[in-house]
Amino acid sequence: MALLTDRPVPDSLHNVRTLAQLFAWRVAQTPQAPAYLEYQESTQVWVPVSYRDMGQRVEQFVAALQHVKLARGDRISTLLPNGLHAVCADQAALAMAGVSVPLHALDNPASIAYILSDSDTAVLFAQTQAQWLALVGTGVPLPSLRQVVIVEEVTQALEPFGDCTVLSLASWLAQAGACQPLDAQYTPGPDDLASLVYTSGTTGKPKGVMLSHHNVLANVKAVMERVTPQADDVFLSFLPLSHTFERTAGYYLPIAAGSCVAHARSVALLSEDMKTVRPTILISVPRIYERVYGVLNGMLAGSAIKSRLFQWAQTVGWRRFCRSQKLPVSGGVPAWLDALVWPVLHTLVAKPLLAQFGGRLRAAVSGGAALSKPIAQCFLGLGLPILQGYGMTETSPVVAANGLDDNDPTTIGRVLPGVEVRIGENQELQVRGPSVMRGYWKREADTAAAFVDGWLRTGDQAGIENGRIRILGRIKEIIVTSTGEKIAPADLELAITSDPQFEQAYAFGDNRPFIGCIVVLGRAGWERMCANLDLPAQASESLQAPAARQAALQRIRELTHGFPHYAQPKAVVLSLEPWTPDNTLLTPTLKLKRNNLSARFAQDIEGLYRR
Repeated sequence: MALLTDRPVPDSLHNVRTLAQLFAWRVAQTPQAPAYLEYQESTQVWVPVSYRDMGQRVEQFVAALQHVKLARGDRISTLLPNGLHAVCADQAALAMAGVSVPLHALDNPASIAYILSDSDTAVLFAQTQAQWLALVGTGVPLPSLRQVVIVEEVTQALEPFGDCTVLSLASWLAQAGACQPLDAQYTPGPDDLASLVYTSGTTGKPKGVMLSHHNVLANVKAVMERVTPQADDVFLSFLPLSHTFERTAGYYLPIAAGSCVAHARSVALLSEDMKTVRPTILISVPRIYERVYGVLNGMLAGSAIKSRLFQWAQTVGWRRFCRSQKLPVSGGVPAWLDALVWPVLHTLVAKPLLAQFGGRLRAAVSGGAALSKPIAQCFLGLGLPILQGYGMTETSPVVAANGLDDNDPTTIGRVLPGVEVRIGENQELQVRGPSVMRGYWKREADTAAAFVDGWLRTGDQAGIENGRIRILGRIKEIIVTSTGEKIAPADLELAITSDPQFEQAYAFGDNRPFIGCIVVLGRAGWERMCANLDLPAQASESLQAPAARQAALQRIRELTHGFPHYAQPKAVVLSLEPWTPDNTLLTPTLKLKRNNLSARFAQDIEGLYRR
């Protein structure tokens, strides 16, 4: 295989300097080992694909890219779901010293078109013809675009787009021929850009984070020391590869370890895929555990006995977890008594729950946001090994994480090897190290503002105690009421959504006399509330009924009773419409777009403060 033989392959992971070398080294080390599990629709089984097979597939993509006549550093964008095509496109781009630009398939066309234009993308891989036509429909000029490749079968003639050629994947690969040895100009170096990963754009236009090969590899190697994946591990990948967390920890990390990755078919089928694939490592975000927790509570709602048994198992399990991690144990129950009852509780409660995740998880890494205390205690107590960490796109992304034998879920753990942190002005966590970005694409002023004395400003307030980092709040998202009180809205929102009745929450009150919130109610919870209040659940006006708002507010006050009185919401707006990336109220990584929410509910918010 030309790609893997015309360049020297490092003799060890330590000597790997680029992501292209990482892939080539892995193919050379374990060519027959399973790299991926691919779901075959025709047979409905998961089929292993070896590293050698993946190397050959990547070479086909490289051969086709050679016909595009790319220059070193050209941007290659992928609007693809997690899968082998996305991997091949990414690896081919890296092999040719290109810059990979991952796009979120659920993002809206206008946002995607903006990124394509801002990044001066030369090649676009899209999954469907409809995606491409939606991008064309935005009217955004894309003068740098020279090639569009549509993966799925094309159902109508593909018209050229200016000077850009549009082809199906099959046609594009068929015209390529054999892969030719790559010129030296296409050999990436450690300091070359590997990726432009665009931020979520929670408060404005997305920014392109420039990550070099060295940035990402440094993070991969550091994460390996904390999570320690093995060659026999199986990852289940479902977070989008446009999410840097998944990109580093769920894609490049398994290559470094020689592990196998199964790409989940969809979030809707995630539960089924977990039971079938039976992963040993899961890279996830809190929302997944919140959904499972909500389902569990819904199942238990009709049985007082099952609910008490479940709570007992959580309580006993949590004490056992705390003892194992040398954390404070409350309750005064002796360890021998917990050890006596645990086998029964494990059989009746914990084992069935763990079976929902496949039954053999040894590490479930959670990032992107904090897990609420009830959810963390529930899953950790029942034996799900959740490791919370912290990072951001600008740090490739992981800064700190807990370990299996050093796990305090109230913190984000300890910094990774090679990473430095400090507490700056206003308790801001600041980071320095080899995984910190080169800057923002075409945004010198934003880049300069992101650093102080060579340290990256995270925008998060934190404290450090005994080497562990505790996130206290978000500086930019701090609400300052008209009375001068400061409140972190994310903490409030997390407390509110710990109740499965409230699927989403948005707290506000900047320059206002009190805190208000908007909540999205689950359909089942809303119908129960209406039944108790004798309100018609199907009538939209019931959402504005004083009795409904008061009932919801009462529950919210119970959930936030641990907050200072000035931080507790005093008014609430009820909604049944979920917030999604499609309606522009969430980012593609499922973070609240606060400006958009404020604009969408402006009239409702003003109404709360006129009362």
